[in-house]
Amino acid sequence: MRELAGVDARRFREEVASRYEPAVLRGVVSDWPAVRAFRESPAVFCTYLAKRDSGSPVDALRMPPSAKGRVFYNENLTAFNFTRERLAITEVVERIVKYAGMQNPPAMAAQSALIADCLPAMAQENVLPLLDPSVRPRIWLGSAAVTPAHFDESSNVACVVAGRRRFTLLAPAQVANLYIGPLDFAPTGTPLSLVDFRSPDYARFPKFKEAMEHALVAELEPGDAIYIPPLWWHHVESLERLNALVNYWWKGPPDAPKDAPSAFAALHECLKAFKDATPEQRAAWGAIFAEFVFREKR
Repeated sequence: MRELAGVDARRFREEVASRYEPAVLRGVVSDWPAVRAFRESPAVFCTYLAKRDSGSPVDALRMPPSAKGRVFYNENLTAFNFTRERLAITEVVERIVKYAGMQNPPAMAAQSALIADCLPAMAQENVLPLLDPSVRPRIWLGSAAVTPAHFDESSNVACVVAGRRRFTLLAPAQVANLYIGPLDFAPTGTPLSLVDFRSPDYARFPKFKEAMEHALVAELEPGDAIYIPPLWWHHVESLERLNALVNYWWKGPPDAPKDAPSAFAALHECLKAFKDATPEQRAAWGAIFAEFVFREKR
């Protein structure tokens, strides 16, 4: 994966966001107070969060030990393998610390919480100058856990604050080799790969070998960040017993309309519209979509 150091707002705009490929941004948030607190010790970082906790509840997932930290389905894909709770950040931290002392612990993760709501002082103290201030940061806080490969419609900069994370990225063209689960029922909101990247079952998922030949892998330390373009599949492993990440999502250029329709929602509508279409009708609509939707601008 391409790596850059010393990235400022101009370099990010010209050398990173302008290209449809991922990039690791080494040390881009190494001077954040939150990163310095973790480098001092995990205990100092926990105290840092507790002092800034507004008490506003966040969405938290709890997975049993049998899940081995993997956010996923049950065995027959009829439900998820976790329970949801609404907890304050301090409560999430207390659970993580408690589980860290166990031999075979459950996993806990607070996901996609707006920092302005739950840790407002942290938002003011840890600013990413690469992006417009209107892009609001979110925190992902948890124990050792795995988010299976999925995509987002938005561009994404993810900054590692505590612990280490391993990112495995695949281009959108690899979708046919990833064995995607139900489009309308996914733990991550958008569809995810059914393959366990840590222990792939090649007998069940033989085409996954082809996907991994094209995979881009990077391990990030506290202070590092990664840029993930829209629709790139990303599998994320939190590698330590205490991990925190701050991410920023945005769609299109800064002046793009904020209420732009969702292309993923359009995909759902297309699936319903063409469910009973004949092969000839599908080919005909394919030609129409190619002309009016997917052709390059002239």
